[in-house]
Amino acid sequence: MQRAVGVRAAAAPALGLLCRGRGVDASPRRMSRWNGQETCNQPPPQENPRVLITGGLGQLGVGLAQLLRKHYGTENVILSDIKKPPPHVYSSDVLDYKRLREIIVNNQITWLVHYSALLSAVGEANVALARKINITGLHNVLDLALENCLRLFVPSTIGAFGPSSPRDPAPDLCVQRPRTIYGVSKVHGELMGEYLHHKYGLDFRCLRYPGVISVNTPPGGGTTDYAVQIFHDALSTGHHECYLRPDTRLPMMHISDCHRATVEFMQTPECQLSLRTYNIAAMSFTPEEVAEEIRKHLPHLKVTYNPDSVRQTIADSWPVRFDDTNARRDWGWAPAFGLEELVSDMLSSIRGKRTKEGLPVS
Repeated sequence: MQRAVGVRAAAAPALGLLCRGRGVDASPRRMSRWNGQETCNQPPPQENPRVLITGGLGQLGVGLAQLLRKHYGTENVILSDIKKPPPHVYSSDVLDYKRLREIIVNNQITWLVHYSALLSAVGEANVALARKINITGLHNVLDLALENCLRLFVPSTIGAFGPSSPRDPAPDLCVQRPRTIYGVSKVHGELMGEYLHHKYGLDFRCLRYPGVISVNTPPGGGTTDYAVQIFHDALSTGHHECYLRPDTRLPMMHISDCHRATVEFMQTPECQLSLRTYNIAAMSFTPEEVAEEIRKHLPHLKVTYNPDSVRQTIADSWPVRFDDTNARRDWGWAPAFGLEELVSDMLSSIRGKRTKEGLPVS
């Protein structure tokens, strides 16, 4: 049986008052400029946050933890994951409310980054499981953030848009109506977080990530994963079979930009935020374009196209580009990597990794 947000906390209004009375700049209207009357002053120096990252062993969690530890110290960043974790990572399922609450309370957590989710293509193959992890798990996290007055970050995605959304570019505020359980769960998260912010003062923050490209972890079932696999194939076999059409344009981002955006956003004083959910953008490209850029380094690369109906349909419903004007204006977002820089970095990193592991390099 799913738990509704707030049912567990019968005294939700009281919890909301507590959230508005604790933390950085946490009075009811100093938290943002919604009423247009408050001035933004830098909050006084605070102790380092204590950060918990759920899904901490996934593509995004490991790298974000490394960056946060550089800022706040190893002892202040804690990971949990349902996978069999190493000793320094807590074993926890986001569906296990009691265990998650224990970790938060015992470690005096003040920031919660919620990365646990099933991605787009995997979610469509198992809708029931995606609903449990992406929605019921989210409800647990929202309840715990409200109960413990945490600063909560929940990522969203290009998948939060649908066929009726503006596609080129997609603005922060528009019709969304996604057609995947992954996208539906992300829109649900955006709206629930914003609701709890307005009603109870929850410090909820959300970024819509483009397709994230990383060398450190294998593709995890997302629609944009071809843009990771193509680099591995280019340096191993010299051949990549792409499951999208060559002209399928989607917004993408190097993982280091993604991590940096997340940390900068979490560090931003609330009074600078005009929204609770922002688009962030870096570049947009097609499979054909990234292949051409790779061929500048590896002319032998061969790419064949065998569109997968599920992933192609998903991609065709997503934005071609993001409009991230608000993020650039409100908290100074700016990417460091374009397509040329991304390709050079990915090839260099994968080549080095394969050489270190004694694997052949094409």
